[in-house]
Amino acid sequence: MTADDFRRIALSFPNTEESSHMGSPDFRVSGHIFATLASQKQGYGNLMLTPELQQEFLADQPDLFLPVTGGWGRMGATHIRLKLASEDILTGALLAAYNLRRQKNEATRKPRKSPRKQPS
Repeated sequence: MTADDFRRIALSFPNTEESSHMGSPDFRVSGHIFATLASQKQGYGNLMLTPELQQEFLADQPDLFLPVTGGWGRMGATHIRLKLASEDILTGALLAAYNLRRQKNEATRKPRKSPRKQPS
């Protein structure tokens, strides 16, 4: 897979937009990043996972996934080696990051206030 494949797959998910963060392409749902191509020159795509899900990916495919270095990696940011990834694996990994972001968005959405009735 390539950075172009990563982009194509990420943009295939509903309501996904490509934007830029610090000069690198990122992919957002409802304005929040779920994946980036910040490390594409090194051959990686980046996925915003939870630390727990990151550990599952690393245990299952240690040759394909690795944590981003530093604090971002400890928070779940994960590289995927694009050259080694199949379309199915890349799609599944991006979908996992996308779904996590959507769940976080819904969990942090402020409840709508019901309109107050005016006294008669």
